[in-house]
Amino acid sequence: MSGGVRNLGIILILAVAAVIAYLVATARNLGDTPGGKVATTAEKLQEVRNPAGLREEIVRYTGMTVSFNSDTHQPNWVAWELLDSEVTGESGREPGFLVDPEVDGCALPDDYRLTGFDRGHMAPAGDMKWHPQAMRESFYMTNICPQAGDLNRGAWKKLEEKCRQRAKADSALIIICGPMFDKSGPSARIGATGVAVPQSFFKVILAPFVEHPWAIGFIMPNGYVAGGMQKAAVSVDKVEELTGYDFFSALPDSIEADIESRCDFNAFSHVPR
Repeated sequence: MSGGVRNLGIILILAVAAVIAYLVATARNLGDTPGGKVATTAEKLQEVRNPAGLREEIVRYTGMTVSFNSDTHQPNWVAWELLDSEVTGESGREPGFLVDPEVDGCALPDDYRLTGFDRGHMAPAGDMKWHPQAMRESFYMTNICPQAGDLNRGAWKKLEEKCRQRAKADSALIIICGPMFDKSGPSARIGATGVAVPQSFFKVILAPFVEHPWAIGFIMPNGYVAGGMQKAAVSVDKVEELTGYDFFSALPDSIEADIESRCDFNAFSHVPR
């Protein structure tokens, strides 16, 4: 092989490698934010289309996006990305809950005192160990809902732990969750602020960066979850039907329609070693 042909071959190999690297970077679009957060594509997957008339203020924090509702004094939903590298970290838990002074209608930590309800994280502190600011902001009351202890310390906690296991196995997850209210409205209101008490909660989970993307949903009553996670598992389509939200619309339509119609709890719960 002549030197010119050999050099041309090397140039072509380098060019192909550069194109592949560009496509990967474009798909994941790694940014320089704390913890090496995936930007753009992941951010678009966190966007939620709300039903008409829903009151919201979008608040973007270091590690999560909150759709805050000043009528219910809690989030409509909270969305975040969880990378495998973020499952562990050195940031300790914030010592107390905090008011976000920039958000109108933010509840007070004392609104929950002596009510029988926990201050339930939507984006859990355990997902925010990767950065101290992300950890601190997870304790803002804009990320908190009234949860019965049986839920907050039971099936909801186990689902959070399972999501961290899945993030380690699948590189990254997009997670969105929030409260659900019956058509009749909240079951009660608590505290001086009048925080609305939800009847149930939803969570939808997407693994977009694996060879075969998957998604699953969960709906849990605000209390003891009979049958645990498995009985609470549903398709994303079912969560959309009950909430009026549209999740993961940034996916190609054919992929979105396929994975949102499925509910394979056994595949979700079995984490590859």
